[in-house]
Amino acid sequence: MATYDLVVIGTGPGGYVCAVRAAQLGMKVAVVEKNATLGGTCLNVGCMPSKALLHASEMFEEAAHSFAKMGVSVSMPKLDLPAMMNFKQQGIDGNVKGVEFLMKKNKIDVLKGAGRILGAGKVEVSGNGKTETVETKNIVIATGSDIARLKGIEIDEKRVVSSTGALSLAKVPEKMLIIGAGVIGLELGSVWRRLGSEVMVVEFLDRILPGMDGEVAKQFQRMLEKQGFAFKLGSKVTGVDTSGKMLKVSVEPAAGGAAETLETDVVLVCIGRVPYTEGLGLKEAGVALDNRGRVQIDSHFATSVKGVYAIGDVVAGPMLAHKAEDEGVACAEIIAGKAGHVNYDVIPGVVYTTPEVSSVGKTEEELKQAGVAYTSGKFPFTANGRSKVNQTTDGFVKILADAKTDRVLGVHIIGREAGEMIHEACVLMEFGGSAEDLARTCHAHPTRSEAVKEAALAVGKRAIHM
Repeated sequence: MATYDLVVIGTGPGGYVCAVRAAQLGMKVAVVEKNATLGGTCLNVGCMPSKALLHASEMFEEAAHSFAKMGVSVSMPKLDLPAMMNFKQQGIDGNVKGVEFLMKKNKIDVLKGAGRILGAGKVEVSGNGKTETVETKNIVIATGSDIARLKGIEIDEKRVVSSTGALSLAKVPEKMLIIGAGVIGLELGSVWRRLGSEVMVVEFLDRILPGMDGEVAKQFQRMLEKQGFAFKLGSKVTGVDTSGKMLKVSVEPAAGGAAETLETDVVLVCIGRVPYTEGLGLKEAGVALDNRGRVQIDSHFATSVKGVYAIGDVVAGPMLAHKAEDEGVACAEIIAGKAGHVNYDVIPGVVYTTPEVSSVGKTEEELKQAGVAYTSGKFPFTANGRSKVNQTTDGFVKILADAKTDRVLGVHIIGREAGEMIHEACVLMEFGGSAEDLARTCHAHPTRSEAVKEAALAVGKRAIHM
């Protein structure tokens, strides 16, 4: 029987990063993966492939609508969807091979099959018609999440699809109806809208992007509507009739009222994700779950069973790959007797549409609710030189700082490359920096990032360029 210091179940961003860090710290490590390839949802059917299609579809749209005004004359682009899907697959293959390389480099054993915890120190791995049991001092559950399903609506991944199916459609649907106005729905909706779909988004709440800053969400919705998105907010889907050539979708007001029927070619169900714990034997092993099916952990990622830990989407907190990675590192360090730590107040979030939306820290709504006195500085990209010359002036930067101490509490950006710009705010907040610190830091000119500096100056009502 093989014996390890650590066995990690799942090889998504949380799991494989945890395994690498543990190996760096001198542990003998194995990972368990039931799928054919490593990398989890993120690398295979999530973050990575969606970014490939977002990039390719953006290039397609730029060629059709933006090249001419820059003096670049090209004939109208033609879509070769199989070639675009091949471009996506090349990206997936490259990333998956990268994880395989990391396992070999760090001498981590890859156990192929489904993992099941038999109790403290024992993991059963079943796959390819055989079952083996391995012994280990520590176990980390990093099994991630699965798509949330809507009662009564069956996903066939052909016409009624989840995010997985939406990444591999065989043709561009004339009409696409998306259930849920969260990050994934808006990103995938952007891909297919650019490629020619008529996109309608149905959202139960009265706003898009729940949890994001309200002002940002409102402006972003207007931008998406300009791009051709249609929204039905405060509405719920109660059924999908798949019997005809077109799908018939029943939609009712969330507060109750008369139903209407909308016709569409494809329905994309994007109402969130749920922790994936199926077949892990958690109940039998005595691992406690909370009322939302997440694995319960203490401040050191430890579950109710000694030597069993959990990280990532399967525990509480934002379901983000980078949050899982940080937890993976911290958990490995704690197991090794070091002081691993994750600062949950500084975890950025990004929507990879065009323009992008990024945020870190508190929203205005959260500060108001908590009764925190704050000051706000805002700077629009219309007043940023680089954005002007590139004619990409949509959006703004907003910085929220403590009214007494000037410590930055939240930063929200909507604009081109917002996902790249958020990190200076993350570093600043990690060190407890103030808006004044940011305002007095020299920024290269001409860059979009100057808008971050200007928003910090605006906190003190002294922005230079507006």
